[in-house]
Amino acid sequence: METKTKTQLPLIIVAGFILIAGIIGGVHLYNQNNQKEAEIQTLVMERNNLSQTIQMKDSVMNDLETTFTQIEDNMTFIKEKRSQITLAQAEGGKNRKQLIVEDVKLMNTMLAESSKKMAELEEKLRKSGLNMKSYEKRLQALNETIESQNTEIAELKKDIENKNNNLAEYDTKVKNLSSDMQKQADTISYKQKQIIDRTDKLNTAHVVLGTYKQLKEEGILDREGGLLGVGGNKAIQDNFDPKHFTTLDIRQTKTIAINAKKAVIVSEHPKTSYKMVEENGQIAYLEIENPEEFWRISKYAVIQVK
Repeated sequence: METKTKTQLPLIIVAGFILIAGIIGGVHLYNQNNQKEAEIQTLVMERNNLSQTIQMKDSVMNDLETTFTQIEDNMTFIKEKRSQITLAQAEGGKNRKQLIVEDVKLMNTMLAESSKKMAELEEKLRKSGLNMKSYEKRLQALNETIESQNTEIAELKKDIENKNNNLAEYDTKVKNLSSDMQKQADTISYKQKQIIDRTDKLNTAHVVLGTYKQLKEEGILDREGGLLGVGGNKAIQDNFDPKHFTTLDIRQTKTIAINAKKAVIVSEHPKTSYKMVEENGQIAYLEIENPEEFWRISKYAVIQVK
């Protein structure tokens, strides 16, 4: 029995060592597994962080590209507008003036929007922590372009204001000149009318034809002298009524129709300035041979007929 116990003792010791070794190996394997798991988690985290970084970078880059394109398009549009404004100023006109004012307002709005977008991009780029030198240079170049456009538009506005002031002064001068010219034209027209009226008046004469009875009834003659055509003492009233006379233009009247057997001019006219023309046994008409001389003494001709 004692011998059997001695034989079993080494086996127990060996088994103990084996067990201990197994435990130690298991612990080591467990530690290795935990380390690998930690390494895997670290790699996963790094991958996720890298993925987020890439996504953020892509997002920032997309925003940058979109905004850059918009701003560059705005700058191109503004440059084209400035060229059009320069041409429009040269051509002038009130409608163009209003369009220029509206275009300048539009350019100011576009520049303000571009500046705001630039500030937002710079802030987004700063917060992203990404190192994108090319975009930074591009941002700087666009900022310089915007500043340059702001300066040029400010100068353009100043130029437009100066031209508007000059135009206002010019308009005032033109209005004053137009007013003066209108006054002069009115004065000239009035004087011309006076001249025409005076000329017409100077060339207007009046003639009345009738028997003594008719002329007396009309208040033109006040008494009858000798025989018709043989002198006479007939007197023309000083206050006769002109309505009984026919008005004529001296320049256009060379003859006065009579158509009577006998006729005499009662009013005073030089005998050398006219003659009585007979046709078919009667006096057909009075021919005025010298109108200026005929009407020199009186512009009223009184002809008595029988």
